[in-house]
Amino acid sequence: MKNYLSLIKFSHTIFALPFAIIGFFLAIKTIPHSLILLEPSIAPDSPLSPVVISTLYPLWVKLILVVLCMVFARSAAMAFNRFIDRKIDLANPRTAVVREIPNGTIKPKSALIFVIVNCLLFIATTYFINPLCFYLSPVALAVVLGYSLTKRFTALCHLVLGLGLSLAPIGAYLAVIGQFNWLPLFFSFAVLFWVSGFDIIYALQDEAFDKEQKLHSIPVLMGKKNALILSNFMHIITAAFILYAGYYADLGLFYWIGSTLFIGLLSYQHFLVKPNDLSKVNLAFFTTNGIASVLFAVFVLLDLYIIL
Repeated sequence: MKNYLSLIKFSHTIFALPFAIIGFFLAIKTIPHSLILLEPSIAPDSPLSPVVISTLYPLWVKLILVVLCMVFARSAAMAFNRFIDRKIDLANPRTAVVREIPNGTIKPKSALIFVIVNCLLFIATTYFINPLCFYLSPVALAVVLGYSLTKRFTALCHLVLGLGLSLAPIGAYLAVIGQFNWLPLFFSFAVLFWVSGFDIIYALQDEAFDKEQKLHSIPVLMGKKNALILSNFMHIITAAFILYAGYYADLGLFYWIGSTLFIGLLSYQHFLVKPNDLSKVNLAFFTTNGIASVLFAVFVLLDLYIIL
């Protein structure tokens, strides 16, 4: 179990999961309070005003199903990435020893079986959520699995990864409501550019190796300095979507505190990484982004359910 958790970097679920929680509880605020025993604290003309829906399960069951979907989809995506990239990882000095398939800890066939099982569990779980999520489940899998192939032919692979994780807030919203809305899409767009931006930073480590192997990435295409500029620009777009979502939904003080912290940590990681100094990439990639997403989700939930 420990080896498989390491294979899929289970701890990295912290990046997108808080945004899935945001999407889920935003959706709850649109359900009539008579269904969920919550007193609404929003104006009737707000984008969060209630809509009539039907629920087959208690909301806590839906929340568990959403979390399971996140775990199964991400596990399938990460294991597939490790399976597809096993020869590349073996040739890369940075990954040859630490990754489970190249070092022999997990066999390629076992990793592939793990991918298939998680894909089936993901589809099965969406079946119990609602028909829309079930019908869209193959599309979601195509995106999250397809990312692993993209660096072989396009430098836009970072955006495909961002797209995969951006499904978290809108997917969780659909799990509750079963219909699309602009508000969770603003958070999905924020995740798209946030993840794409920090994946560019992470890819700086392999610029020379990727060039040698004829793999594609923004650092390979643009060089380290310009890649960092583009990453910074993507994070400016992220901040814009975060701020506009708060304005659009007329959210309160807690939301703006959370937004400030999130954007501040987003900016901080760009001070940690320099074109000629990549020693703090892991701090920027793992720690800063993980803390930022958790803090932001906490303050969004406080804003939704605590009236000042």
